[in-house]
Amino acid sequence: MSAIWSWYLIVGTVLSLLACFWLIAWTNRQRQSNKEIEESESHVWDEDIRELNNPLPMWWLYLFIITLIFGAVYLAMYPGLGGFAGLLSWSQEAQYEQEMAAAEEKYGPLFASYGAMEVTDLIKDPKALDIGKSLYANYCSQCHGSGGRGARGFPNLTDQAWLYGGGPDQIEHSIIHGRGGVMPALGAALGSDENLEEMIRFVQSIPDGMDTSSPAHAQYVTFCSACHGPDGSGMQILGAPSLKDDSWLYGSSPREIGRSILEGRNGVMPANGELIGADRARILAAYVYSLSTPSGD
Repeated sequence: MSAIWSWYLIVGTVLSLLACFWLIAWTNRQRQSNKEIEESESHVWDEDIRELNNPLPMWWLYLFIITLIFGAVYLAMYPGLGGFAGLLSWSQEAQYEQEMAAAEEKYGPLFASYGAMEVTDLIKDPKALDIGKSLYANYCSQCHGSGGRGARGFPNLTDQAWLYGGGPDQIEHSIIHGRGGVMPALGAALGSDENLEEMIRFVQSIPDGMDTSSPAHAQYVTFCSACHGPDGSGMQILGAPSLKDDSWLYGSSPREIGRSILEGRNGVMPANGELIGADRARILAAYVYSLSTPSGD
């Protein structure tokens, strides 16, 4: 904040407080003469409704004064007057860091003890899973849903259709480092609406067995097989989904499949390593892993 704006806020706020004090004092002053009292009570409506010069109850007046004093003291102690930091030098950043340090001191050893365990052991520990569930609710549920069943564009975490692999190491890697998957737009490559419609029908038929006699098969081999595999089983190292199951990330309707082919897709899983740390990431990975392997197998 520039010095000009800072002083503008300081002067404006201080003058406003002083004006409020003056207004209270002026409106509660004693009238000096009967004429002044008569003038203040001269407004009459509907013949018998008269404005009287009744003072405020003292308790009400004191509440106004206490509020103004509280405001003045608060602005002197805490930030609120432009660039003035307050006599206590308080800041929300410092308080956040203080609270995080206290939480780390209290819970850090617990997280460290769990972080030293393997994911396959953590899923057998109910307390670890409870912590993982809490972490999931804070960092993952907004995209993947409270129960982990995902949403359009966000993978279901309770089945076996994993884009990058559903093993403990792959899940932990996804949490810490994030993922970025790109489906290139193939509209121009296919060349015509007829070819696009033929490709849509071909993709929809893959779960029932790839029809190599289809006119779209050659185009699939040319444009799609490098990522989705010659048989449509996908490629986890690239995050290319299998086309042989019923797990469609963006929908299985001809319209959505056609949109994916025509316009492409761009999915991003943000990296959370710096945000939650390695120990919490492992606990969270154990909880996510348990969603698709509840028996711990």
